[in-house]
Amino acid sequence: MNNNGIRFEFASDAKNEGLARVVVASYLTRTNPTLTEIEDVKTAVSEAVTNSIIHGYDGKAGTIVINAYIEGRELSLEIIDYGCGIADINKAMEPMYSSKKDGNRSGMGFSFMEAFMDELVVESEVGKGTTVKMKKKIGYDLETY
Repeated sequence: MNNNGIRFEFASDAKNEGLARVVVASYLTRTNPTLTEIEDVKTAVSEAVTNSIIHGYDGKAGTIVINAYIEGRELSLEIIDYGCGIADINKAMEPMYSSKKDGNRSGMGFSFMEAFMDELVVESEVGKGTTVKMKKKIGYDLETY
């Protein structure tokens, strides 16, 4: 994390998911983002934090860490949990796949993260936890690509 970044640590309680979204969105405002860009980032953060709570910790107590930094017009995020980890990341990232078989999960968390962010990398080790790394370019004109 660079000197302009933030680190936010909180309990893996579902009530904190909204707080995580607001903290990251507030930090993002220094780039003068559009409302769509803010909503995209908030959705991706929500999905990553929810995955940590539901899948990483299985509803048990734990800690989630968000590292965020802005370099130029690019937001970089890391959402880290120290939960059970993911045995097969490729399988977990397939649309409609969920490790929870209760029928209450859509299995679209990683798909939403990929759709709303410019980059997504998932690192995980069984028994040690998962780190979701995402990047989003803010305010780029599509015509300049």
